[in-house]
Amino acid sequence: MTDQEPGPDDALARHTDYGVERLEEPDLAADPVTQFRRWLTDAADRDIYEPNAMVLGTVGADGTPSSRTVLLRGVDEAGFVFYTDRSSRKGLAIDAHPTVTLLFPWYVMHRQVIVTGDVTTVTDAESDAYWTSRPHGSRIAGTASAQSRPLAARSDLEQRVRDLEAQYPEDVDVPRPDRWGGYRVRASRVEFWQGRTSRLHDRLVFTRDPGDAGRWTVERLQP
Repeated sequence: MTDQEPGPDDALARHTDYGVERLEEPDLAADPVTQFRRWLTDAADRDIYEPNAMVLGTVGADGTPSSRTVLLRGVDEAGFVFYTDRSSRKGLAIDAHPTVTLLFPWYVMHRQVIVTGDVTTVTDAESDAYWTSRPHGSRIAGTASAQSRPLAARSDLEQRVRDLEAQYPEDVDVPRPDRWGGYRVRASRVEFWQGRTSRLHDRLVFTRDPGDAGRWTVERLQP
């Protein structure tokens, strides 16, 4: 009798203890952005792969929710910033319902952060500055791809890339397409989740005071 290879049921049956690291109220920063920056730094220091990766959740015009991973490219008191093709599925959903969620899943650290907030576009100057900071190949790809649109064959996309590479060689600037730009998520709610032993996790939530935009309240949720 031979040993069986591990299968999907083995993964589904796993029970992992999340350890003793805790998140207590006295440990929190005074505001969620400062606290988020602390945890983002921790994730980077622990060599988490793509620590700025986040799952963006949107609701389309027909009410259908969708999610995808994007990269955080800026965060300060004004909000969380990312860039994309605004004519993509996510861009059209944001146009229809400009309230989104951002989920930062730092599994190895047994931590996650969930941000809820309203979305606005960043300025053209901000979009231009980030666009020019991207590698040349990324700018070519962003111009060639009409993100989320059907594609008959990959070879068609690859031909568009070759055409653009001929038009814009490495020493020539690739202009930012009008459809491409940034979004800023102004948080109204930020939840910090720390995994604990026996699933008795810590969940501390900052909620923005609607009567005082600079004031946050904090409450603990049951796990």
